[in-house]
Amino acid sequence: MKIAFLADPLANFKIYKDSTFAMMREAARRGHEVYAFEQRDMALEGGVVSAEVARIHLTGEQDPWYRADDAVDTRLSAFDAIIERKDPPFDMEYVYGTYLLELAEKQGARVFNKPSAIRDHNEKLAIGQFSQFTSPTLVTSSEKRLRAFHASHGDVIFKPLDGMGGTGIFRVKADAMNLGAIIETLSDNGKRTIMVQKYIPEIVKGDKRILVIGGKPVPFALARIPQGSEVRGNLAAGGIGVAQPITERDREIAEALGPLLAERGLLLVGLDVIGDFLTEVNVTSPTCFQEITDQTGFDVAAMFIDAIELATKSATGK
Repeated sequence: MKIAFLADPLANFKIYKDSTFAMMREAARRGHEVYAFEQRDMALEGGVVSAEVARIHLTGEQDPWYRADDAVDTRLSAFDAIIERKDPPFDMEYVYGTYLLELAEKQGARVFNKPSAIRDHNEKLAIGQFSQFTSPTLVTSSEKRLRAFHASHGDVIFKPLDGMGGTGIFRVKADAMNLGAIIETLSDNGKRTIMVQKYIPEIVKGDKRILVIGGKPVPFALARIPQGSEVRGNLAAGGIGVAQPITERDREIAEALGPLLAERGLLLVGLDVIGDFLTEVNVTSPTCFQEITDQTGFDVAAMFIDAIELATKSATGK
């Protein structure tokens, strides 16, 4: 198969932990041709979506870890699979990229995750569809409502709807210290919609990343454990990742959401669970493949490429 990865610059990859690299390595190991391009390489001209795409050869070394052929302008429909792995921010440029990929789909391209499904599942707001699994949550730009939620629950977490890696997350305890400033800053004085959730004490045991591939959960989660006085478990915020078997509650959540999300075109999803509660549904470029594999021996990348091969075979009938 010819598999093209829409990714951020390859030169910036930290290959010891990068999940996209793990996907590429497994695909190459199986004999698939691996290609890469960035969102800025795409174009729509004459009704056709194409991109300047380079074939990638993995060297097996740390540096350089790849060798790239000269990029060639290629219709995206010429590939057997396109893997969308561009990181947020989920801004309008990201949205424009999904529109181009959606047009490419109409021309025969097979894109994972499905562009329209990525747009339809804001990684924070998507939990609103599954409130039976969430802690008390409010989404609004109203300062009055935000203050009332804090007054009701006492200890809460504020977060923007478009952040990643733990950016912009604040905890406000019962003393309400800096409550007004945090609301004003995150909501831009009521111009921006934000989220507030009741604080979940089990965060001290980790913010669990549960990967769901082809509707089925990976049997191990990565608990990202906050360090020191930090409230955020995100690895980008200094959290330590500890792989562990998923719990019965984790499995209940994953098995309830997995098939539904897969049916919507989300082949790879990262569910974030704290304690017994779902906090986010990550659909852009879920990570933690290598951390789970390194600590448990379970080959997450192999499970993912299995799913890509199956989905492609089902689509083509070959």
